[in-house]
Amino acid sequence: MIPTEDASARKREIEEKLKQEQETLSFIRENLEKSDQLTKGMVSILSSFESRLMALENSIIPVHKQTENLQRLQENVDKTLFCLDHVISYYHVAKDTDRIIKEGPTGRLDEYLACIAKIQKAVEYFQDNNPDSPELNTVKVRFEKGKEQLEAEFRALLTRYSKPVPPILILDAIGGDEELEGEVTLEHLPEAVLQDIICISAWLVEYGRNQDFMNVYFQIRSSQLDRSIKGLKEHFRKSSASSALLYSPAVQTKRKDTPTKKAPKRPGKDDVLDVEIDSYIHCISAFVKLAQSEYTLLTEIIPEHHQKKTFDSLIQEALDNLMLDGDSIVTAARRAIMRHDYSAVLTIFPILRHLKQTKPDFDSTLQGTAASTKNKLPTLITSMETTGAKALEEFADSIKNDPDKEYNMPKDGTVHELTSNAILFLQQLLDFQETAGAMLASQVLGDTYNIPLDPRETSSSASSYSSEFSRRLLSTYICKVLGNLQLNLLSKSKVYEDQALSAIFLHNNYNYILKSLEKSELIQLVAVTQKKAETSYRELIEQQILTYQRSWVKVTDHLTERNMPAFQPGTKLKDKERQVIKDKFKGFNDGLDELCKIQKVWAIPDKEQRDAIRHAQRRLVSEAYRAFLQRCANIAFTKNPEKYHKYSPEQVEDMIEKLFDTSA
Repeated sequence: MIPTEDASARKREIEEKLKQEQETLSFIRENLEKSDQLTKGMVSILSSFESRLMALENSIIPVHKQTENLQRLQENVDKTLFCLDHVISYYHVAKDTDRIIKEGPTGRLDEYLACIAKIQKAVEYFQDNNPDSPELNTVKVRFEKGKEQLEAEFRALLTRYSKPVPPILILDAIGGDEELEGEVTLEHLPEAVLQDIICISAWLVEYGRNQDFMNVYFQIRSSQLDRSIKGLKEHFRKSSASSALLYSPAVQTKRKDTPTKKAPKRPGKDDVLDVEIDSYIHCISAFVKLAQSEYTLLTEIIPEHHQKKTFDSLIQEALDNLMLDGDSIVTAARRAIMRHDYSAVLTIFPILRHLKQTKPDFDSTLQGTAASTKNKLPTLITSMETTGAKALEEFADSIKNDPDKEYNMPKDGTVHELTSNAILFLQQLLDFQETAGAMLASQVLGDTYNIPLDPRETSSSASSYSSEFSRRLLSTYICKVLGNLQLNLLSKSKVYEDQALSAIFLHNNYNYILKSLEKSELIQLVAVTQKKAETSYRELIEQQILTYQRSWVKVTDHLTERNMPAFQPGTKLKDKERQVIKDKFKGFNDGLDELCKIQKVWAIPDKEQRDAIRHAQRRLVSEAYRAFLQRCANIAFTKNPEKYHKYSPEQVEDMIEKLFDTSA
């Protein structure tokens, strides 16, 4: 059993806890009641807020919608007003642009084009929206006026700033001097002006719908191109009065197209002719260079699909004038041929060579032009080749057929004018071997000459084959001329009654031919088809020397043993025997006097040949004379030996030494 005290204590403890629990329960209940009250209050507030919010929403939404409508209406009004302003502006375009259009685009191109753009938009507006309105006609007229002003400005700018290229600048451009840094640029228009012209051209193409400005362009630029070339010609014409051409100080033009070896000139006339040749050659090069430059300029200004046609028109005047000048040269050459002045035909050679050298650049420059334009240079080349070939053939015939006129023969037996002219002509051909060879080949003269070709040639390229064939053809032609010359000289030599003078004449001419061949490249050219030409001429020369030496036989024949009397020293000669010796002395003396008198005025221009012939003759005569004197030394054939012993051996030698010396 639990003690009573413990049970009472335990009861009190339990009651104590129960009381505390009851107090806690009461506290919780009170708090729950307060919470319920707060919840009810919050619910009441939220319900009130919700009702108020709904009321606010019901009142705000209609206002918002009304505001949106008002904003939309405002935007519509603004757009309408803008459109009205825009439309109204078209009605004022004519008035607003009147001053600028009247003043023109000069110096204000950008502003002017902006003004034209406004007028153009007005035209488009009225055409689309009110095609019957009078305003459309007004702005159309204003647009056309503006376009005319632009076309006029295009013409004015080109006319004002298109100037002929100065001759000095042209010579710089075509000089090709490697020492110059870079290529000379030809600036035809100032950059600012060029940009304005390009701008106007672009507008006229896109909006003007008019190609007349292209005609204006080619007419103005064509005139300047032609004037540039004429200015270069005038430059050469003026410079012909001085000894040296007035080339640009920057470039001394390398004229590879003019002869390096020139013939003796007739004063005045040939100098002018050389200048004309130089002038034409430079004008051809100038045309190519200027035309290329013009095309570069044209591509910046003219629409692509009109460029070739415009360029074709642009170059016609200058090209036609060049071709006319070339035709005049050909005509002059033909007249020279008719007068048998074949040296004048040589003017064609440097020009023809230059035309052929320039032809690739010509063809490249004229690419895309009309066939008639491209054919102009080939036509001129063909004409020159035909004329040149005719001149070559007629020259060869003239050498063969030159008449044997006695009054035209050199009295001293020196070189005939026909020989010097023929050699001079052939030497001048050396500077134009390819040109002359091609000239002959172009006329198919190979069939005439019947030149055999090396089979190996046919395997080479066309160009080398042609070059080799042309060289052989030219070699054969030169040999033909020399052959004709030799035959003619032989015929002319028969005009001389004295066979010795005839021999001296042939010797001089053959020797002149040989020395001329050896001093130039002619000998190598002749050797292409005649390997032994040099040997043949030497043999001919020796033959004539021997023929000449035979003329002295009638002198030296008196010095021979023939008819000399046989005698013993101290034996008195008979009258007949003494007379034989007297006749021999007299025959020798008279023959020597006669020959020396005659041959003293003959000429052998070649000092080496002259000395050799005199030396050989002096030795032959002197030896025979000394031997004769020695034989007659102890023979008393006369009481007056000084009468017959007229000359000492030294005097005889001195007389012979003065042969062929007109100054002695």
